[in-house]
Amino acid sequence: MISFDDAFDRVLQHTLDFGDETVTLLKSTGRVLSEDIKADRDFPPFNRSTKDGIAVAFTAIEKGITRFKIEGVLSAGMPQQTLSTDTNCLEIMTGAVLPEQADTIIMYEETEIKDSWASITKTPKKGQNIHRQGTDEREGAILLEKGTEITAAVIGVLASVGKKDVIVKKLPKICVVSTGNELVEIDETPLPHQIRKSNSLSLYAALEKVKITPTLLHIADDKSIIEKELEQALSKFDVLMLSGGVSKGKFDFIPDALDKLGIAKVFHRVAQRPGKPFWFGVQKEKQKVVFSFPGNPVSTFANYHVYFLPWLKKSLGVEVKKQSVILDEPIQPHPLLTLFVQVTSQWHEGELIAKTIKGNGSGDLVSLALADGFICVAQGDKEIASGTVLDFIKAS
Repeated sequence: MISFDDAFDRVLQHTLDFGDETVTLLKSTGRVLSEDIKADRDFPPFNRSTKDGIAVAFTAIEKGITRFKIEGVLSAGMPQQTLSTDTNCLEIMTGAVLPEQADTIIMYEETEIKDSWASITKTPKKGQNIHRQGTDEREGAILLEKGTEITAAVIGVLASVGKKDVIVKKLPKICVVSTGNELVEIDETPLPHQIRKSNSLSLYAALEKVKITPTLLHIADDKSIIEKELEQALSKFDVLMLSGGVSKGKFDFIPDALDKLGIAKVFHRVAQRPGKPFWFGVQKEKQKVVFSFPGNPVSTFANYHVYFLPWLKKSLGVEVKKQSVILDEPIQPHPLLTLFVQVTSQWHEGELIAKTIKGNGSGDLVSLALADGFICVAQGDKEIASGTVLDFIKAS
């Protein structure tokens, strides 16, 4: 049995590169950029007004002119116009191109307009209320680096440079495998000795949130069937994500089956709770990875977030960042195991606070539904005081 820190490091040492693909802009949300995005022109591309008001030449202000003849109105989207003389002005709307021969914009609130004449009521500063061409970014500047996760805000940047199609990192093909003779479909009425499938569907939903639609496979607790089904799955998928069959029971055939199929064990059993029987292995030659989680719901859900999501991020070239929370009550660590404790979190005065949820072990689905994440409690003997900062794993 290895430590949690060792297990985590070993998982991240076995990331895969699935290559790139091109998707349309509106299908790219949630994906990861596989190209640098450069400005195709200056940002903004012209000197633009930041206020509704009048555009004047400051030379007129210096001459003491405070009343201007209005010679036209400029709106956003109009080609650049020219101010004919510094004794005149042009009305201008926010976003419109600054006219030639004008260099200052005075907002309507500082003018009085009557009979096509504008009088200023406050002396302006030269160049005010103008968003200058190229002050945000210059043509050719890198706006977004490869490895950037595409959010709604990123979509706006991509659209602004004309990226109708976007090169993104390919996602792995994943098969979620459940095992166990006790499992029945969710629309069936289970017998007293049976339970409905839940782990595989929770994993399916979690993977959908990261834009992966997995294939679901259920295998009965039969050694020969398990080997045959896993062999077929390994030929079709990059990642197998199993739930159940990795403990020390007489029907836990998964580790032996994976060994026979050429999946090299990286580790089996981690000094953690929940999820101590976690098995992880790879087939380097064929670029396959297997996450084999224990069958209890909390174990499966915690291990998915603790190990798989960071592995996926690193595989896609995204920086794996840690998040922390402040413990709102004392907690007793385990002397030998790292604990992943279910919590609810909320922001209070700029700090993220975590409150533990009292569950009934790794099979308690109801308490899992109440949690929005896990705190990582390192093994130890001394009580951890309220107010301590701990690592936080956000649940999806």
